[in-house]
Amino acid sequence: MTKRLLVIVFILFSVITTAQERTSSPYSFYGLGLNTFKGTVENRSMGGLSIVSDSIHVNLQNPAALGRLGLTTYTVGLSNTSVEMKTQDQSESNNTTSLDYLAVGIPAGKLGFAFGLVPYSAVGYNILDMDREGGVANRYSGKGGINQVFLAAGYAVTPSISLGAEVSYNFGNIQNKSIFVQEGVQLASREINRSDLYGFTYKIGLDYERMLSEKLQFKMGAHYTPETTLQAENKGEIATLLLGAEGQEITIDTRDVDIPDSDFVMPSSLSVGAGIGQPKKWFVGAEYVTTAAGDYSNRAFTIEGASFEQAAKYKVGGYYIPNYNSLTNYFNRIVYRGGLRMEETGLHLNGESINEFGIAFGLGLPAGRMLTNINLGLEYGQRGTTSSGLIQENYFNAMISFSLNDKWFIKRRFE
Repeated sequence: MTKRLLVIVFILFSVITTAQERTSSPYSFYGLGLNTFKGTVENRSMGGLSIVSDSIHVNLQNPAALGRLGLTTYTVGLSNTSVEMKTQDQSESNNTTSLDYLAVGIPAGKLGFAFGLVPYSAVGYNILDMDREGGVANRYSGKGGINQVFLAAGYAVTPSISLGAEVSYNFGNIQNKSIFVQEGVQLASREINRSDLYGFTYKIGLDYERMLSEKLQFKMGAHYTPETTLQAENKGEIATLLLGAEGQEITIDTRDVDIPDSDFVMPSSLSVGAGIGQPKKWFVGAEYVTTAAGDYSNRAFTIEGASFEQAAKYKVGGYYIPNYNSLTNYFNRIVYRGGLRMEETGLHLNGESINEFGIAFGLGLPAGRMLTNINLGLEYGQRGTTSSGLIQENYFNAMISFSLNDKWFIKRRFE
């Protein structure tokens, strides 16, 4: 029954993640869209740290951490994002809700497995560009993104060292639409481009921990994703339109455009982090991620004024538990999390580097038997700049995840 339910849930989740728009950012126009956070609410509430691992949570960032999994774990995460986009003289607000991940982790002695579905990137924007002096109004919109189905495994080589590997199949599509209107001209023109992308990516990881004293523990983690290639099947269409009074698109004439298929180079990425703490009490750590410049040149059309540079992330975060096995005070068993991150996204527009900042807080709430828990997170962030005619985004994420734990492969003593 449980396995049948998992299959149904994965199918529904796959359909929903393919259909939903997970962002409203104009910066999702570039490359493969905005890279989404591949990690749990627990990790994200600590600034995105991947070096924190334990026996009751699935670590979606470092496959080596699966070697420390002690219970079969089902986890699902959701988020709601409110964003204010502003230029030097205008502002606009938007709101999106999304399913962020679904995964199952299964321990088998020193070996741990996980499989699941997560989004890799998201595209969703709607921009109106008006030149009142020239009498021109252009509207740009886009939707889609890339999803990943992954299978990962970690093995505890020694009590201190765990190694892991992951393979992901990437699939999805990105659609861009442009409508051009000239004052005094009855008909408008429309261009639609679509890229269907697919291919595999891989990851290897290391997880290390060691007691420095009776209470103090040192943890270190690293994971590396080598450069791989996604295939893109491109197609395009141009059309002549008559626009209705409420913006309806009445097609007068259409013509398909033959666009050659192309490849996308997925850049390599390396993450290294370390920290110290007292097991089941507190932890503080830092992490550095570097990603090679992407070659997004391009899906089905040419992007002007944009380039992609080396990207980097800097993360600091941790957690605190007053008393994890308290029997008299529920609040003492709550996990209190916090962290911040700085990100150089690698996107360069109009002479400006698009950077991002985020600060997050979270709670891990015990919710029943077998160490099942509900995790809540809040994150405030800022992306972009109002300089050089660009857009600054101030966003607020409210996140929730459910981590349900169970024991499989129990040898029954009585029938």
